[in-house]
Order: sequence, then C-alpha cells, then structure tokens
Amino acid sequence: MKTLHDTWLIFQRNLTAVLRNPVWVIIGLIQPILYLGLFAPLLDGIATGPGFPPGGALTVFLPGLLIQLALFGAAFVGFGLIPELRSGLIERMRVTPVSRLALFLGRALRDILTLLVQACVLVLVALPFGLKVDFAGFLLTLVLLILLGLVMTSFSYATALALKSEDALAPVLNTVVLPTMLLSGVLLPMTLAPRWLRIVSSANPLKHAVDATRALFTGHLTDPSVPLGLGIMAVLAVLAVWWAVQSFRQATA
Repeated sequence: MKTLHDTWLIFQRNLTAVLRNPVWVIIGLIQPILYLGLFAPLLDGIATGPGFPPGGALTVFLPGLLIQLALFGAAFVGFGLIPELRSGLIERMRVTPVSRLALFLGRALRDILTLLVQACVLVLVALPFGLKVDFAGFLLTLVLLILLGLVMTSFSYATALALKSEDALAPVLNTVVLPTMLLSGVLLPMTLAPRWLRIVSSANPLKHAVDATRALFTGHLTDPSVPLGLGIMAVLAVLAVWWAVQSFRQATA
C-alpha cells in the first residue's frame, strides 16, 4: 500500500508539471502528424505491389507511427531527470521513507499517460485520412504501447542516472534508438527488404512489436505475431523496470 501511495504522490507531482507546461506534449505530436500527412500518401502507389502487407497503406503505416511515437517520446525522458539529479533532489528523496520503486514508477506513469494521450490523438487525426481500425485491436495496441513505454522510459532513466550528463546522454540514445527504429520496419514494412536485412531485423525486438501492432489494427488478434510481440515486450519491460529501480537506489549526483 505504501508503494502505491508514494507512486501516486510522485505521479501527481510530475503530472502537474506537464499540465502547467503542455507544450512538449504538443511538440511530440508534430513529427508523427507530419509523417502522416506528408509521407503516408507516398505509400499509396506501392501498397498494391508485391511484398506490401494487406490492409492498405494507412493501416500499415499508422501502427508504425505509434511505435515510433513510443520509441522517441519515451526514450528522451531522461533529459528531465538529469537536472533533478544535479540539484540533489533525487538524493534528498532517497533519504526519505519514499519507496525506491515509487521514485521510478511515479515518473514512468506520467510518461506513459502522456504517450497514450498522444497515441489516441494521432489515431483520431488519422481517421479523416481514411484509417479503419479494429477497436479491440486498438485496445491491445495500447497495452503494447504501455509495455514499450516502460521499456524505453526505464532505459532512458537508468542511462541518464548512469551518465549524469545531457551531452553524454544524447549520443547514446541516438546510437541506440535510430538503428533500432530503422530495423523495425516502422516507416516501410520489412517484407519489402532484401533477405539479409529481414534476417537482421528479426533479431530486433521492436520489429516484433511493429508486426503485432499491424496485425491488431487489421483485427487479426489471433495472428502469431500478437502474442510474440506482447510477450517480448512484457519480458523486456520487467527487466528494464528492475534496472531502472536499481539505478534509482544507487543514484548519486
């Protein structure tokens, strides 16, 4: 009970900061909306070609955008933690009776709530473009985004606490996030890639999340990619949360 109470208090504190200055929530939506409006129409010409998944260009592309939104939106939350670490706030909170798990979860829940709001807005924006989405599939997609959000926020916070510098954090995140995104088939499905690239991408956990999301959007809830993607993300989320909690326990300025 104490952990839940502490998590709620830290969540409220961090959410209040976002509500007072929601500009970053809006900025986070600009890039995927631009992709939706300026890049998605280019796919119409190849959507009927060989290798392109069924369901239409938008039904294939938007799930990738949601994964990209989770990947980039959650990966850079660690930048906000470094000033708190530098000012001694994290260390002062660690000497209080507050749960170490709550120190992380309160922040992560704020980040995941922001991600879910952005995802819902992006889907609503896509509806006038002709998007058709299975409702049950979309709900499961939100579950997948929560798991991916936990993975990326954990990675970002743990890395930020280890590096303690914005200048060091930025290249590390870009080095990890960019190739992970490119090998996931977010922008174009990996079914269009040459065989060697498909083999390499199959080792990328995010690729399975993208495949699962595309199956969910088309209503194929029993597709093998769905339990595979959810399972991989669940395992990674547990490991990543454990890493982040340990990092908060050992954090020093």
